[in-house]
Amino acid sequence: MTPPPGLMVSAPASGTGKTTVMLGLLRALVEDGLVVQPFKSGPDYIDPAFHLAASGRASFNLDGWAMDERLLSAIAGRSAGADLCVAEGSMGLFDGVATRGLSGFGSSAETAMRMGWPVVLVLDVSGQAQSAAATALGFARYMPDLRIAGVILNRVASARHERLIRAGMDRAGLAVLGVLPRRGDLTLPERHLGLIQAVEHPDLEAAIAGYAAFLRGHVDLGVIRAAAMAGAAPVGARCRRRPASASPWRGTRRFRSPIRIWSKGGAMRGPRSCRSRPWQTKPRMRTPIWSGFRAAIPSFTPAVWPPRDGSATD
Repeated sequence: MTPPPGLMVSAPASGTGKTTVMLGLLRALVEDGLVVQPFKSGPDYIDPAFHLAASGRASFNLDGWAMDERLLSAIAGRSAGADLCVAEGSMGLFDGVATRGLSGFGSSAETAMRMGWPVVLVLDVSGQAQSAAATALGFARYMPDLRIAGVILNRVASARHERLIRAGMDRAGLAVLGVLPRRGDLTLPERHLGLIQAVEHPDLEAAIAGYAAFLRGHVDLGVIRAAAMAGAAPVGARCRRRPASASPWRGTRRFRSPIRIWSKGGAMRGPRSCRSRPWQTKPRMRTPIWSGFRAAIPSFTPAVWPPRDGSATD
């Protein structure tokens, strides 16, 4: 089936504020009269309970590592009757399992590509300015087939801070969808293994209402909604994998690694002359072992100690 249009809320890493953005966005869209189906990328069981409280609909996990294409398609079918899907990523956008699972490595980027959803990237810009644009640009170019709708800047300290970051984003050609000022009172309680469960929150409804009001005042919901409505690809379309022969550095100038060549030629192995006479210690010049450097690498045979002729002195 083809799921409704949607988007993925993700970030470069955990702790950037994407859950706060996710909950506020869900509630704000519901208040605008939309039926929103939430999802969670990965096996997390805590966040879906918060999604239910914010949207009024049960949230389901989409895990490309643990689920095959058929199961992912069936779970996506739970969005029937919804106007829009909003999924929350886990950890960083491209973070997944080291070994391939049933249908992928389980990253949020794979989930977004499989569903045809653009990504809204939440950036914690505290302690940086234009450099945040370099981070966002790297994420936008890391997987060219993945569409980055834009960025939401979180924890912005001042108007000047915002201007500097926007200047960097303009240079990188990235859209700024929202600017969230630094607010210490809008954080969800946590324990050492992550968020507390939704049922343990002392006043969850008031918190979610506060997140929605916060986003309305600082995020362009119309642009985000338009980006989500841009269209979706059929479920089951696998992420396009780069051929094994391809390289992200193709076409760039580079030098050949000396370590790799040494390991092939065995140049670091000690010669048989380690058993030779003590006067055979004069360095011999060998052919340069890597291209790109016009230098010769001297090699020598270590002396046998003590000398066999008995000339050692105390």
